[in-house]
Amino acid sequence: MADKSIVVEVAYALPYKQKILSLTVPQGTSMRAAVRLSGIEQHFPEVDPESCPLGVFGKAVPKPDERVLEAGERVEIYRPLIADPKEVRKQRAAKAKAAKAEE
Repeated sequence: MADKSIVVEVAYALPYKQKILSLTVPQGTSMRAAVRLSGIEQHFPEVDPESCPLGVFGKAVPKPDERVLEAGERVEIYRPLIADPKEVRKQRAAKAKAAKAEE
């Protein structure tokens, strides 16, 4: 019996540029393996396929080396956050409190 293949996508985005690569991989391929096979680092040299955080359709996956892909799924490569969201909210709340105190 012939091995089955599935089609998946690997996506990476910067504020000014994005790339979604469609590729055919053997059934049973892990998320990490799909990123390696995609060659995304040729388009974005800063991406390290061995250690970058990954997710599927907007949900982070804690163990991408173990997570097997299903046909049609999109692997997303995540970048480090520029600012800590909790800290930004705290600063915004402090600013709003100060503005309200001035009224």
